[in-house]
Amino acid sequence: MRKPWLIRVVFLSLIALSAALTQTTSSSPVAKVRWYKGNLHTHTLNSDGDTSPEEVTRWYKDRGYNFLLLSDHNRLTDAASLNAMYASKEQFLLLQGEEVTDRYLDKPIHVNAYDLDTELQPKHGESVVATIQNNVDAILAAKALPSINHPNYGWAITAEDLLQVQNLRLMEVYNGHPTVNNVGGGGFRSLDEMWDVLLTAGRRINGIAVDDAHGFKKFGREFSNPGKGWIQVRAESLTTAAIRSAIEKGEFYASTGVNLADIQISPEEYLVEIAPRSTEKFTTYFIGAGGKVLSKTFATRAVYHFAGTEKYVRARVESSFDVTAWTQPVFRR
Repeated sequence: MRKPWLIRVVFLSLIALSAALTQTTSSSPVAKVRWYKGNLHTHTLNSDGDTSPEEVTRWYKDRGYNFLLLSDHNRLTDAASLNAMYASKEQFLLLQGEEVTDRYLDKPIHVNAYDLDTELQPKHGESVVATIQNNVDAILAAKALPSINHPNYGWAITAEDLLQVQNLRLMEVYNGHPTVNNVGGGGFRSLDEMWDVLLTAGRRINGIAVDDAHGFKKFGREFSNPGKGWIQVRAESLTTAAIRSAIEKGEFYASTGVNLADIQISPEEYLVEIAPRSTEKFTTYFIGAGGKVLSKTFATRAVYHFAGTEKYVRARVESSFDVTAWTQPVFRR
């Protein structure tokens, strides 16, 4: 004897199972991401550093960095041979690049090239702006990423100069060399202020922190030593393609020692979660157009609630340990 109620239960169960399977197979998997620590500006004996590429590589690997780019002046230091010796899956990777080193009159013009395959020589110009643009164009033509280095070094590059440069998406907001004038002075803007001039004008440019290390033999405030500035990149894997893609998307923060646990941006808020050490205290500034401080908080879970009128918002986290982190700008209009 048939049992209609049993048939109905089985039928509904099969429908539910089919729907569940369809949902599982049709939805794309959520990619897992993690933070990778890296430095994009360091020198070796191949230019004006005091240490071999092998020793420099070991210095960073031994101290927990996940990636490194050796940016010798007008010299492409080979990453493939170094990777053969030192690379380790999901642990350490050498990227390849160069510091394209030029000048206009007495003004040094240095542009880093990230993920570069072919050595470049500087492309001179008839002004500061033309010199920067010619080198940026050459780097892009080589399918690499250009980044403007230490604009205040030699007081060479102003925000007004950079406003005239096209297709530049990265700049150093901190450089660890002791003579690069990060904080400005004497009427010259700091790199932080320079960044806000560009962002306020609508330039979509992200900020990085670097070592610009030359000296690995003697350490002190007067030396350009390693370990001073880096970026933390949020990527799917430790590969050149994944790290480059994340940098291009602004999926990173710059730091001189502040550790961030998370950065999340929604239509409603900008969240910066800080990972404190022992007695460390923080002040987080959420900054908008014109460099205006939109909000300030001492919480380790720093949140800015969008008002809807902001042009862009970025965060600067200052630590009681005299170190800083910079997050990337989010444009709202």
